[in-house]
Amino acid sequence: MKVTENSTYRLMNTNLNRITNNLQDLRNQGATGLKLNEPSDDPSSIRPVLTTRTQIRHTERYLETMGVTLDKMQATDGHLEHVENIMQRAKEIALNAVNGAMSESDLQTLADEVVQLREELLDSANAMIDGKYIFSGFAENTKPFVENPAYDPALYDPADSTTWRYLYQGDANPTELEITPGELLEVNLTGNNLFLGVSDANWVDAATPAAGQPEPGRVDLFSVLTRLEEAIRANNIDDPLGEGGGIQNNIENLEIAADQERRLRSRLGNRATRVESAIAHQETVLVDLEQILSRYQDADAIATFNEIVKQETAFQAALNVTSRVSKISILDYF
Repeated sequence: MKVTENSTYRLMNTNLNRITNNLQDLRNQGATGLKLNEPSDDPSSIRPVLTTRTQIRHTERYLETMGVTLDKMQATDGHLEHVENIMQRAKEIALNAVNGAMSESDLQTLADEVVQLREELLDSANAMIDGKYIFSGFAENTKPFVENPAYDPALYDPADSTTWRYLYQGDANPTELEITPGELLEVNLTGNNLFLGVSDANWVDAATPAAGQPEPGRVDLFSVLTRLEEAIRANNIDDPLGEGGGIQNNIENLEIAADQERRLRSRLGNRATRVESAIAHQETVLVDLEQILSRYQDADAIATFNEIVKQETAFQAALNVTSRVSKISILDYF
């Protein structure tokens, strides 16, 4: 009789513990929204869950990096628009100087405005985003353009960068962004390429002459504005050998400068579009990965609630049975 009673109690206790554990697991699922809270919940799902979580973190890093880069590219475009406006205004001034019957005072006023435009150009060339210079290449902590203390109009040589009005202190290494595994994209413009017309491949440093530069069909924007100022002050209309190289000649250079800036701005805009496309793709990838992870670890709220109700009913029934059995005494068998 004792063996039978002990066996019965052990069986009832085991059943109660099983139901209690199941109920606790279900309540955890309801509280966390996850059906996979411990490795023991579903050992076969652990590896795919860990792999998917790693892929999600990797994709999120991609998105964060590309988002920050796109913000910088869009901010850079704003500075490029200002540069384009500067060159356009300089051309208007040059046309006024060459076409109108200007007094000496009027010419000096126009020349002074060109000086202001050159200073605005310098501000744009030294623009910063998040405390970093945007036209310094890799040397983003270095101010890209400084005034040349040795500048002398009489010694100016368009083929020798050391004689120019402003010196470039950045480097010629554009920043690259990996937008997909193995695919690198240049996402900025170097100051030597945009403002000086010197290709990245031919730039060495500020102290080394960039021989044969600017390249054919390109110009140094600072020098164009400087030479225009000098030509206007001297009222040199069309003498390329005179002071400032002649206003007419500088009008042609301003057109080249504007085209140089527009081409590079367009190139950067196309790359920004490519980054936007890559962001959209990675966002889709992230959604897919989150759905995969959800299938492995997320609990169905309705199903979980229904199962909790079932287990609570089973638990109450088991308690009732245990209560009745516990009231049995030896007298019930006589």
